[in-house]
Amino acid sequence: MIGYSPLHLFFAFVVFFAAGIVKGVTGMGLPTVAMGLLGIVMTPVHAVVFQIVPNYVTNFWQLFTGPDIRGLWRRLWTMMLALILGTALGIGALTHGEGKWTAFGLGVVLMIYAGLGLFHYHAPPPGRHEKWLSPVMGGLTGLIGGGTGSCIIPAVPYLNSLNLEKEELVQALGLTFTVSNIVMTLGLACGGALRLHGLGLSALMVLPALLGMWVGQKIRYRVSPETFRRWFLICLFLLGLQLAAKPLFS
Repeated sequence: MIGYSPLHLFFAFVVFFAAGIVKGVTGMGLPTVAMGLLGIVMTPVHAVVFQIVPNYVTNFWQLFTGPDIRGLWRRLWTMMLALILGTALGIGALTHGEGKWTAFGLGVVLMIYAGLGLFHYHAPPPGRHEKWLSPVMGGLTGLIGGGTGSCIIPAVPYLNSLNLEKEELVQALGLTFTVSNIVMTLGLACGGALRLHGLGLSALMVLPALLGMWVGQKIRYRVSPETFRRWFLICLFLLGLQLAAKPLFS
């Protein structure tokens, strides 16, 4: 069973408030920021438990407010199936592996994601290769996400390459994160890392996250979202570097 100190709870409130601000300004990044910052003071499996309910709230919103969920499902169902299988295979590393090495993996994922964003990397459209590439990308995302708690690589760059409309892309990300979150929840429960009290604490994190999003939306009108996003990615890269370096020098 996972236990949380008052310091953990206070820090989690601050983290989800900050992550909400990032999402309010840029429209993305809440689970990524939360996972990275929580990883400073707790293992990734602890961090995943904290963000389960906020992830459901934000991802459901992305998923069910988009234009065509059925059309996306028909296009991406093989990717989602592979994502489920990959996550189920990879989550054992999160629930039963050594915390310092799962944190190392999380740090590497954050650095890759931030680096791609800072250099404005855009993966080429898959074209006729999409049929077989989608399940490959889904499976890799599941394995990495299951092992580190973050399912952004390579799913986010790949979905960006599909030339979806803006609303479709947001919905596709919501679908990917929702499917991943469901499998992660089941995996944590089966691995003994999730209890009802953990879900209750996670539900409390919705409040600072929503408050942070409201503040972030106010900031958006005063600061360039692109400038904010650039500094967010720089900070995310440094955070990932800290997480990846810590096990090497401990």
